[in-house]
Amino acid sequence: MKRFFQHQPSASTDVSRIRLFHTNFATFCLQLVLFVAYISPYGGANGKSFGSLPYSLGIRDSFMIAHSFAGNPDFGPAQSLHGATYTCDCSFRCKKLHAKNNWVLDIGYASAVVKEELSKYNFKNLDEMFLGTMTTTEFMSQIICEGIAKRMRSEKNFRGSLEVKLFESHCAWASYTIDI
Repeated sequence: MKRFFQHQPSASTDVSRIRLFHTNFATFCLQLVLFVAYISPYGGANGKSFGSLPYSLGIRDSFMIAHSFAGNPDFGPAQSLHGATYTCDCSFRCKKLHAKNNWVLDIGYASAVVKEELSKYNFKNLDEMFLGTMTTTEFMSQIICEGIAKRMRSEKNFRGSLEVKLFESHCAWASYTIDI
C-alpha cells in the first residue's frame, strides 16, 4: 500500500502541467484561426473579400408569418401552428461600383424590392402558400433570395451576387446565396 502512494505530485508539477496545457491549447487555437482565415472566402490567402466581390450593400427588413411542421416529429412542438417574426438581411455584392453613381445599387430601389418580396409572406400562413412543404428558415431564405434575384435580373440588370440571411431569432438564422 505504501508503494502505491509513494509519489505524490508537487504543486509545482501541477502548475507546470497547467501551463503546458494552456500553451498547447493557445497554439492550437491560433493555428485553427489561421487555417479558417486561409480557407475562408471572406478574405483568405487570395486577399479578396467574399471571393472576387468586395463591394456590398445591405438591406434589412422584417415580416411575420405563421406555419407548422404538422406530422413531422423531427420538429417537436413546432409541429403545431405557431408564429415567427423574421428579420431578413439582404446583401447585394458586386465586383466594382457603378461607374456613374459610385454605388453597388440604388438603396431606395433595393429596399423597395426587398419590402415587396417580403410582403408576399407578411401575415400569411405558409402552410397554405406552400402545401405539403416544410417551410423551414432555410427553405424560406432560398425562396426569398430567388424572388429578389429574378427582379434584379429583369429590372435593374444588376450583376453580382445576393445573399439572403433570414433570422428566426437573435441566435438562429439560415442563409441562401445566388449569383445574379
